[in-house]
Amino acid sequence: MKRLLALVLALLVHLITLGFVALGAWAVIAHADSFLAWLLGGLSLAVGWVLRPRLNRLPADAEVLDRAAAPELYAVADRVADRIGVKRPRRVAIRDLATETWYDRVGLPRTPTLVVGLPLWLALPPRQRVTLLAVAYARVPTGEELIVGGALDTLEAWRDALMEAGPLRVREEAQTKITAASLGVADQPGTTYEVAGFLGRLLGRVFGGPVLLARYALTRLARAAETRTRLRQQALARRAASDGDLAELEELAGGGYLAPMQAAALRGESVASIRQRALARFRLTDDGVLTSAPESELLGTRESERIDEELSAHYTRAIRGFGLIT
Repeated sequence: MKRLLALVLALLVHLITLGFVALGAWAVIAHADSFLAWLLGGLSLAVGWVLRPRLNRLPADAEVLDRAAAPELYAVADRVADRIGVKRPRRVAIRDLATETWYDRVGLPRTPTLVVGLPLWLALPPRQRVTLLAVAYARVPTGEELIVGGALDTLEAWRDALMEAGPLRVREEAQTKITAASLGVADQPGTTYEVAGFLGRLLGRVFGGPVLLARYALTRLARAAETRTRLRQQALARRAASDGDLAELEELAGGGYLAPMQAAALRGESVASIRQRALARFRLTDDGVLTSAPESELLGTRESERIDEELSAHYTRAIRGFGLIT
């Protein structure tokens, strides 16, 4: 029942946004010779544009790799995607200083894109690299989750516009300087600007009440579905990784791997040395014997090493900035 209520409320929020767009378009098209219609229509279209659902975009520091330049990385990305049951990524991008790895449909064409954070990727053995990709693929939101998440973003935009607006700091500073320069002559009880700003904030709080109520209700309904979403994601990830692998990756992703890599980078160690140090913890058995790094049926040791060769230049560039990662 909560799931249905969340979906209905989210759709209502999106319909309101669509209503602003439709109203603005109708006002401009139906009354093309009226300046007032153009003014009100443009305002309505502007509101609809501000409240529109945001498309996911590639971060500015993401570098898209050509498939011909990284065939082994694309190959394992495709294999894990097939195992999880999602569309193969058409683009694979890397980020030098971002630790997270994620997969989503990006931009207006909704291009399936995998973004790999190099610091964590560099520290993982083959089996955990597969686990990392499996988790990224499993976290792709469903259509229902996209609708609810987009509605929450829209309500947040409403809240910011109606409740968070305040006097412009530049305007206040300018008036303070004018008052000081005029020795108090310009110090009036109020100005037209201040009165208009007060009325605007008052109206914002009046109309912001229903927005806050809808935001609170939708947030509570969305939180009620978090357990179901998490179980769905875990079930998908288990198609390519075991529970032990998932738990190990979650513990490692907490950041314990990063400090030794940062220290090694500051000492000027090579990429190969940093990688071997990171893999040492995975090679130790319970009796302290060094073995080979654990591999997966979806990614063997040789394939993983070829990926490192493909990314060698990117690793070298990335480690120079590892000290900036917090």
